[in-house]
Amino acid sequence: MTRTVTRDVEYSHDGTRMLGYLCAPAGAQRFPGVLLIHDAFGLGEDAVAAAHRLADLGLAVFAADVWGDRATPATEPEIGPLIGGMVADRDRWTGRVAAAHEAAAAQPEVDGSALVVMGFCFGGSSALEHLRTGGDVRGVVSVHGGLDLLHDDDWSRATTTAPVLLCTGADDPMATASMRARLQGSLSAAGIDWEEDLYSGTKHAFTSPRARFSPRPEAIAYNPRSAARAWEATTRFLHELFPDRLGPRPGGPVLLPDPLDDEVPA
Repeated sequence: MTRTVTRDVEYSHDGTRMLGYLCAPAGAQRFPGVLLIHDAFGLGEDAVAAAHRLADLGLAVFAADVWGDRATPATEPEIGPLIGGMVADRDRWTGRVAAAHEAAAAQPEVDGSALVVMGFCFGGSSALEHLRTGGDVRGVVSVHGGLDLLHDDDWSRATTTAPVLLCTGADDPMATASMRARLQGSLSAAGIDWEEDLYSGTKHAFTSPRARFSPRPEAIAYNPRSAARAWEATTRFLHELFPDRLGPRPGGPVLLPDPLDDEVPA
């Protein structure tokens, strides 16, 4: 396991205090970064564990605190108003993500020019909205992101064509086939390279062990096989983005051979 440095980082947006979490490999240099956005449960143990897992790859990870004051809601009556409030006030939502991006880039361990935004569930939605509204990132990873929370098809504010990885359950009611098709069309129209990994028999929040106890198992359920596949896809995507910084990907080469290499010269 990589030796890491960790610390809490206080920042703010529009008068709200946020308390992010920095986790990075020990060393004097700046590392490629991940702006990690939590799910509906806030910046708690699950998000911190994900940050450490990413840091072990050689990345400097800044885990955002979108709810503010490190709130970790645990029940639907707590979570619903938080998500609903962000969807109702998108400037506040995207402003908080942008503030986290700024705080992440300001950390001495983070190479702000090599920053990926990644999120789970609500965090996946946030990552996509950050790209759509002008976030200057090198890539986006959305793992079981709630596509039902996304805005519309207007991607004119996007300032980069950073590639996007979508890891989604085929049976996720918050990312239906029509929602996926709409997003794919928007990304393609904006000139953004995207990949969708779609997992059969998989519902929303499939990477979260706490989803084993979901009160709505028809919609939300843990799936360890799909979770492992999503992690594999994520690590491959990150190594493709930073091949010179992360080194060779464990288990094999990063890039597939160019099919043109097999052509016979005329």
